Amino acid sequence: MKRNLGYAEILGIGDENVKYNKYFTGTSYLQRLTTEGLHISQVTFESGCRNFWHIHHKGGQILIVTGGHGWYQEEGKEAIALKEGDVVNIPPEIKHWHGASKDSWFSHICLGVPAKDSSNEWCEPVSDEDYMKVGC
Repeated sequence: MKRNLGYAEILGIGDENVKYNKYFTGTSYLQRLTTEGLHISQVTFESGCRNFWHIHHKGGQILIVTGGHGWYQEEGKEAIALKEGDVVNIPPEIKHWHGASKDSWFSHICLGVPAKDSSNEWCEPVSDEDYMKVGC
């Protein structure tokens, strides 16, 4: 069921991300754009929503911000504020998280970089305390 949440919907926000919701704090939506060769999806996060810490083994990931305001953080580094048009190149083996600010929705296109035997490892949630430290 598609919901209109007032977000920029050039590509559509898709359906509630029930397949992966166990790896998110808050509600997100998934719009698959293609699974042919390159896996490309748009993920939309409601305000305050973020995914858990995770690692892309082998291939890595590229994020292209399509709207709203969000955050990206690598383990051991300061969080980076994200806005429409920003691009984040995430090398393989880097533990990180990304999501919306506390007062704005956030959307990005994610491209899984193809690699033989690539996988995704989900880790622990980003704690509320750590999330609030990034200036959300």
